[in-house]
Amino acid sequence: MGFQAHGVHVRVGDEVAARRWTPERREEIHSIAKAVAVLAVGIARDEGVLDPDAPVARHFPGAELGDGVGRVTTRHLLTMTSGVDFPWSPTMFDDHDDVALAFLARPSRGRVFQYANASTYVAMRVLASVVGDVATWLRPRLFEPLGIDDVSWERCPLGHVRGGDGIALTTGEVARLGALIRDRGTTGSTRVVAGDWIDAMHGGWSATGDGPGYDGYALGGGWRGPADAWRLHGAGGQLVLFAGDAVITITGDDHFRADRVAELAVRAAA
Repeated sequence: MGFQAHGVHVRVGDEVAARRWTPERREEIHSIAKAVAVLAVGIARDEGVLDPDAPVARHFPGAELGDGVGRVTTRHLLTMTSGVDFPWSPTMFDDHDDVALAFLARPSRGRVFQYANASTYVAMRVLASVVGDVATWLRPRLFEPLGIDDVSWERCPLGHVRGGDGIALTTGEVARLGALIRDRGTTGSTRVVAGDWIDAMHGGWSATGDGPGYDGYALGGGWRGPADAWRLHGAGGQLVLFAGDAVITITGDDHFRADRVAELAVRAAA
C-alpha cells in the first residue's frame, strides 16, 4: 500500500523485533505527547500533589471563566470532555497572549467531546502550578527510568511545555513508552505510575461522534480500535498499537494511510 514508514518495533511478551527504513533519529511524535502529559498527571496524582478531579480554575486565580468552566477538571481536559470549543491552529500560540486564559474564558457545553491541543496544554499549565517546570520535574520520574536521556519538550512563548505535541523521540524510545503502558505503569521492577491510571487510558471511552477507529477516546490520547485493540495516534503516521500482549510501534511520514496500516498491523498480531 506504499505507507512511508521510518521504523517499526514489535514487542510480544519479552520478545522484540525491529526494523528501520530510514536512519534512526529522534522525530516529532505529535499527539503521542498527549500520553506523556497523561503519565505526568498520573505521577503527580500518585505523589499527592495534584487532584485530577478538582476544578482547574483554582490553579488560575483571577482568571475570567466562561460559563460552566468552573466545573472543568484536569481529567476533563485530558479526556477532551471539557466541552470547550478551541479549534487547533498552527498559529495558536501566536494568536493569543495566553492560550490557557483564552481557553478558560470560553464557555463549556458540559461533558461532551471536544478534541483540542489547547486542552492538554492547559492541563500541563495546571501541573506546572504545583510542580514548577514540567519537563524538569518529569525527567527523573518518567524518562530516566525508561533509559531515555536528554528529552526536550517544545515550549510556548511563555515558556511552558506545549503539552499536546512538541516531543521528539526515536522509534525505540516510543516503544519503551508503549511497554510501560502495556505493563500497567511498570518498567522492570520499577513502578512509574499506578496501574489504575494506565487502565483509564483505554477504558471509560467517551463517544466522539466520528467514524470507525475514532469513535471512542479515553484518557490522554487513547483511541479505541482497530478491532479489539486500542492505540496512541500522532499526526504523520506515529502509532503505538496495543493488541493483547503485543505492542506495535510504527513511526513514519504518511498521515492519510496510517489508519489502514494500523488495521493491518492489528490483524497480523491476532
